[in-house]
Amino acid sequence: MSYVSIKDFHLPLDSTTEQRKAVAAQFKAAGITPLSVGNVTMKNDPGDIRRAFEYARDIGVPTIVCSPEPESMKILETMVKEFDIKIAIHNHGPEDKKFPSPYDVWTAVQPYDKRVGLCIDVGHTARAKVDPAEAIRKCRERLYDCHLKDIDSTAPDGKTIEGGRGVLDLKSIFRALLDVRYPYLASFEYEKDENDPVPGLSETIGYAKGIVAGLA
Repeated sequence: MSYVSIKDFHLPLDSTTEQRKAVAAQFKAAGITPLSVGNVTMKNDPGDIRRAFEYARDIGVPTIVCSPEPESMKILETMVKEFDIKIAIHNHGPEDKKFPSPYDVWTAVQPYDKRVGLCIDVGHTARAKVDPAEAIRKCRERLYDCHLKDIDSTAPDGKTIEGGRGVLDLKSIFRALLDVRYPYLASFEYEKDENDPVPGLSETIGYAKGIVAGLA
């Protein structure tokens, strides 16, 4: 793996500029390039949102994956213009009352600067009863981050599982990413086995590489 999305368990949001730069340097020294941060929860408050943009700026990434309040869109637009950092609003499935599906994000961002976009989480998208591959194609113009996984069910309580063992059509998802020439971070979000994730993540990566090799 050559890229990473930095989360708060790698680096707290209340870290200093020096700490942020040091962690980014550690990743780069290991041959891993940070391309986004998040998911970052954002309040409808300029100070809270600015903190997230300063965090991303100090790390040196082009994109923030976030979960903002719908009322904060004008603040978000002001910040993306000031910092020239994209935001990718993350959908969280049927339990998310703000943005359950990518189409809810897509509709909300239309009046604003094109750097205000979305992160499609393929698992949450399927649990919201939306085809992830179709959403990737329809939302490609503002798709700035993608969370990849497989899930054991598209029911509201569906959970992450090793890639290829679940119910998602991962081949169609990768086909869509290739067809739209998706140029941003597609990251594996492996939430199973949190105390020992490497075996399951390795299996998922191997399965994904096999799919992509067959599509290339």
